[in-house]
Amino acid sequence: MASRRIGTVDGNGLPGTSRALLDAVVAMSTDLDLHRVLSRIVESACELTGARYGALGIIDATEGLQDFIIHGIEPTLRERIGDLPHGRGILGLVIRDPRPLRLDDLTKHPQSYGFPANHPPMRTFLGVPIEVQGTVFGNLYLTEKAGGHSFTDEDEEAVVALAGAAGYVIGNARDFGLSEQRRRWLEATGRLGEALQAPISTEAAFREVTRTFRAVSAARAVAIVRSGDESPQLEAADGSEVPLLEPALVQVAASVGTVEPPADAVRMVVDGLDRWAIVLPMRSALEDSDGLIALFDSEEPVRDAQQRQLMQTFADHVGLTLDRARAVADREELVLLSDRDRIARDLHDLVIQRLFATGLHLQGLRMLAERPDFVERIDKAVDDIDATIRDIRGTIFGLQNRSDASLRGDILKLVKEYTSVLGFAPVVRTEGPVDTAVPQAVQGELLAVLREALSNVAKHARASAASVHLAATAGEVELVVRDDGVGLPAGRVESGVRNARRRAEALGGAFELAPDSPRGAILTWRVPLS
Repeated sequence: MASRRIGTVDGNGLPGTSRALLDAVVAMSTDLDLHRVLSRIVESACELTGARYGALGIIDATEGLQDFIIHGIEPTLRERIGDLPHGRGILGLVIRDPRPLRLDDLTKHPQSYGFPANHPPMRTFLGVPIEVQGTVFGNLYLTEKAGGHSFTDEDEEAVVALAGAAGYVIGNARDFGLSEQRRRWLEATGRLGEALQAPISTEAAFREVTRTFRAVSAARAVAIVRSGDESPQLEAADGSEVPLLEPALVQVAASVGTVEPPADAVRMVVDGLDRWAIVLPMRSALEDSDGLIALFDSEEPVRDAQQRQLMQTFADHVGLTLDRARAVADREELVLLSDRDRIARDLHDLVIQRLFATGLHLQGLRMLAERPDFVERIDKAVDDIDATIRDIRGTIFGLQNRSDASLRGDILKLVKEYTSVLGFAPVVRTEGPVDTAVPQAVQGELLAVLREALSNVAKHARASAASVHLAATAGEVELVVRDDGVGLPAGRVESGVRNARRRAEALGGAFELAPDSPRGAILTWRVPLS
């Protein structure tokens, strides 16, 4: 902006002061970014009064300076000066008494604190408060009027008028910035709601939450923290300063799971870095207490009550969304379990009863049969029906077992693991309450023996088929593994088989490995259940 001498008249018929003030208002009204607007206000005030240096101090809740926008001092010199002013001395005088202040020599004022090292000398001073919507937002500070002159009444009137216009411009910029923040948070909340649809794992959901929160809030690092019986634990994290979250969590551990909104920010030094941390509760009705912890390198996002409210609203929405996803998953699991119960009832009430009746009918026909080959074939059919009934009962028990971890499930997983190695899928049969009657200690030994047996079949048997039969009775559990391979070689050396034998003997049981008929081998491992 071209500088104008105060009091002259330009070509448009306006006094120079009015024209310069109008140009200043137009210049600072052409942007909606708050920081750029504040910079334009300082530049315009300097141009309007001929001041060499200018600054705009933003007042925080403690009546200190939250931010300080400077004009006229080079960045290198600013770095040599050091920390920004805290709002004491002459600057604090305008904060405490928000009225225009004009001094011919600020160094002679009794409230003057002096200047830090490397600070340029300043004498003449003009300070004017800026009000936004009836509240003092900050103060304009101008020093060193051109030519060494003092600031005049016209300068003060012009800056007061500029500050009045600046209040409206700042208010518009703040409202626009807040509306943009709300739009970003609403869009992020909508995208997150689409991403957290069931079925989704908790780990994947937490990763998506931290990534979205960091992207919108511009935090240095974000994590989801779960409070348990012991110290809080990080469940998922995102950001460039994730390593700082662990030490930061130590300082705010008491807040996780207990803090109530609106959450306050905590200033801390983590690994030598000045950071602000905020903990936001993620209130959930279906899970333990979770919280979002975020690290910022500036206090602006966490000191602004409206921004904190937007963050808390996001956290509340995440809690509701996760509850909904969990509820949908639980409902689907309930439907699945209900179907399993129905299938189990149908198998028990219809299939087994029909098979049992067919077996009885065959046994009745056996009494009427005269040829030995008929009798043998009927006996074979009855035996097959009995085996089928046992298999169906094992399937019914597996369907009715609602525990995620079960011995039968572990056996099926282990057999599936060896399917690619064997080249075929062994047949698995269970009989009796294998999931409830077999203690955990016995289950671990049994699975180790089964792994060794399948490994031997894969390495030595050259089999084309195998079967695994597990039976639990009132007194013992028995594991039988059969294969149709080459059988037992002469002069074999026991290694893994020795371990299986020792496991059985340690539990008071027995182990046997023998040839099967017509070919192959049969491994029998049984231990008492007392």
